Amino acid sequence: MTWEDRLAGCQEAIGVCFDDLEILRHCLTHSSTAPTRLESNERLEFLGDAVLELVVSDYLFRTFPERSEGEMTRIRSAVVSRTTCAEVCVELGLEQFLSLGKGLVRGTGESHIIPSSILAAAIEALIAGIYLDAGYEVVREFIERCLMDRIRLAADTESRNYKHLLQQLAQKRYGETPDYLLLDEQGPDHAKCFEVAARIVDETFPSAWGPSKKEAEQMAAQQALDELLPTTATDDH
Repeated sequence: MTWEDRLAGCQEAIGVCFDDLEILRHCLTHSSTAPTRLESNERLEFLGDAVLELVVSDYLFRTFPERSEGEMTRIRSAVVSRTTCAEVCVELGLEQFLSLGKGLVRGTGESHIIPSSILAAAIEALIAGIYLDAGYEVVREFIERCLMDRIRLAADTESRNYKHLLQQLAQKRYGETPDYLLLDEQGPDHAKCFEVAARIVDETFPSAWGPSKKEAEQMAAQQALDELLPTTATDDH
């Protein structure tokens, strides 16, 4: 495939036209085919990672005013990841436009396989390229268009599965599963409220109230996640 075909095909796939095609060429050039590493997409990948995180953070802040800092961080972590970036690259069909060394591609034709790390890096580089060539608003629209469904799914999952998230985190960090302590219950039988706190090993986290034991446990798990987040949350990118 000629570079003219690569550049034209990529622009059609992403729905963005570049004024400076040299920027787009750098976005698609892996270090294995670049004359020097500085002429590959590595520097653009660095910038694109930061732009992606900013755009998603901005979207979450504007779209979910009721979500806490901890909730938004967990949603962002689920969306801004190498895995997600690689999936988006494949969904857009961009792998066919990348300039890669032969040793990096296994198989031939439609069955060729490109490492996911390379696909993810290409998307991050492309995000940087759009930002440099067209500005923040254009790259914001591109990212939101590509990730909108994933963001909403992550937000929906986050709102329902605090107990599951806490269990995963507790098993990873402590090698134990959390349990839930019923601390208090108030109100008549037909309208009781329950106070529950999550406990992991010998650490008990702030309690929460709910209209049922199940909902109180979910809220207690959220409280525990908010406490644990500063020392446990990591972004996979």
